[in-house]
Amino acid sequence: MSDVAARIRAALDRLAGDRPALGLAVSGGGDSVTLMRVAAEWAGGRKLMVATVDHGLRPDSAAEAERTARMARALGLPHAILQWQRETELGNLMAQARDARLRLLSAWARRNGLPVVALGHTADDLAETLLMRLARGSGIDGLAAMAEWRDAFGMRWLRPMLGVGRAETRDWLRLQGADWIDDPTNENTDYERVRTRRAIATLGLDVAGLARSARHIAEARSALSDYASLLAQGATFDRGSLTLPRHVLRDSAADIRRRLVIAACRWVTGADYPPRRATLLHALEALRSQSRVTLDGCLISPTHGDRIRITREAAAALRAMPSTGAVWDRRWRIEGLPEGHHVAALGLAGLEGRDWRGSALLRDEAAASPALWQGGRLVAAPLLRPHPGLTLRPLRGAADFRSLVKAH
Repeated sequence: MSDVAARIRAALDRLAGDRPALGLAVSGGGDSVTLMRVAAEWAGGRKLMVATVDHGLRPDSAAEAERTARMARALGLPHAILQWQRETELGNLMAQARDARLRLLSAWARRNGLPVVALGHTADDLAETLLMRLARGSGIDGLAAMAEWRDAFGMRWLRPMLGVGRAETRDWLRLQGADWIDDPTNENTDYERVRTRRAIATLGLDVAGLARSARHIAEARSALSDYASLLAQGATFDRGSLTLPRHVLRDSAADIRRRLVIAACRWVTGADYPPRRATLLHALEALRSQSRVTLDGCLISPTHGDRIRITREAAAALRAMPSTGAVWDRRWRIEGLPEGHHVAALGLAGLEGRDWRGSALLRDEAAASPALWQGGRLVAAPLLRPHPGLTLRPLRGAADFRSLVKAH
């Protein structure tokens, strides 16, 4: 048997060798327990901490989290159990659980000064994801392999086990005399991933071969992203909005237009995920006819001078929670906020009697801009006229846009 631990250590060296600290997300299953045991040996003098998310979706989940904690402590690793409090019974349960897991782990890592968190995904996860997305008719981004690292939810996530198969981890653990937890949901065919896993076994498909295909697709995706990045150099940035040359969106291939529009919208809104495919295709078609269109909380407007301006949609900004802290609407950093005041959207009514045209902002863009309020009284519209002592800065700049273009 090839040396599983050596491959994981090599990936950890490549992905986290220069990091002074590392967080581990460990469910107690064979994959994540393998990661934990290898990382404990690899860490040397690095700070290493472990967390388990208890989603509370099964009666045994709390006991399993405690059992995982004992496994970590037996290796001398500090362990935390993070509880998910589900806020709604509506929507896709598994998607909610996934996002909640990442948000809880991200907050835990930041509290503990951990710059990165490693996850236990293996080559089997690559193969299963490829087949599931083929069945959904996904494009090249969906079919591409999970990346060895990505940034999301305010954290960098590492996947140092993508070169290792699931069966290999179990064989390695048995040789170590180590225990792990078998999650009963892995046998529940109500879940698409379980059905896909069984189909792979029934058809005798080569997991390693499927994983290689996913990685080849990822290389093609990377080439498209590089080309999109070249075209994105014509972007300009202004007070939380950006503009792109119209000819870039008009003359580029559909996949390049899609990448640029997704990146632009996520840059404006700070969204963790791209817009839904149907709404995105509608927006791209509207742009071809030079129409103004809303997309995922953004307003995309053709302007004079052969440019397309992507701004925050006013209605979406008005739905954003008012802020008395350091950030508003995932877009603006606030400094010097007076006591008893808050920041919220200016709104169309707030434009009355103010020279928004002189600001060179579009009307809806000005309405979506941050304003200073005291109770229900509008105090100031800082993007239209600076207010003494109050500073508002966009959270994202040109480098963030380039990163988002590369991410898609």
